[in-house]
Amino acid sequence: MRETLTAYLYLLPSLAVLVTFHFAPVFYAFYVSLLDWNYISPNPEFVGFANYAALLKDSDFVTSLLNTVYYVVGTVPTSMAVALVVAILLNQKIRGLAWYRTVYFLPVITAANAVAIIWFWIYHPDYSGLLNGILDKLGLPIQSWLLDPKWAMPCIILMSIWKGLGYNVVIFLAGLQNISSEYYEAAQIDGARGWSIFRYITWPLLSPTTFFVLIISVIGSFQVFSQVYVMTRGGPLKSTLVVVYYLYKVGFEDFKMGYASAMAYALFVIIFALTLLQRKYIGSRVYYQ
Repeated sequence: MRETLTAYLYLLPSLAVLVTFHFAPVFYAFYVSLLDWNYISPNPEFVGFANYAALLKDSDFVTSLLNTVYYVVGTVPTSMAVALVVAILLNQKIRGLAWYRTVYFLPVITAANAVAIIWFWIYHPDYSGLLNGILDKLGLPIQSWLLDPKWAMPCIILMSIWKGLGYNVVIFLAGLQNISSEYYEAAQIDGARGWSIFRYITWPLLSPTTFFVLIISVIGSFQVFSQVYVMTRGGPLKSTLVVVYYLYKVGFEDFKMGYASAMAYALFVIIFALTLLQRKYIGSRVYYQ
């Protein structure tokens, strides 16, 4: 009994922090989502689920949700495919392997705002931008990039893939190194080579890692914010208006905290539902050794 009590006493500080800064805000945010409240009003009005119903009629929310889905579809598959290829290359016995791993991981630990500012300069619409400078040297017409509704979201997607590539590479690399060399040796004895080894050995044994990367990539991509906030502020013509930025705008610029909280919970439900669907339809195909 004394040992159990001692264990709980050791856990108490961590539990207090967890409850105070994680669970309490989550439950309070749900309560706020049932109110018509801003920072100024001393008496918030209880409106029930009216804020949630209003989301369905909000064209900007629908636009932001569609843009977010576009971003997720554009970012996740490409990022995973590129990361897998890079991880396979880095899993070979090559000179300077540690240096290459460090280089690929550096963007991950760099502040998102700093990365967005650098890429904002790369995409600058006049000749001072790196990308347009290269196009000009090649005799090609310069582009508006972030000022063009057609190009703005693809530009953000490209930057996000570069920013998060290193994290996925490290995860895939760990998965590859966890595959026993005995499988490859047995396959080579049977005459398997190249693509056959990848298809029948590497890919099935890497499926738990791939599934994990898929889940965290989808969750993270649905919460995209910094890139949009720094580079486009949802423009041009709302072509990069995503849910989290719209949530921020409604809550901290329009001061509609109840509506913003309802939006946050709606996003949570969407992400949670997608995670369950992935677990049901993709997780069942995962091969565990």
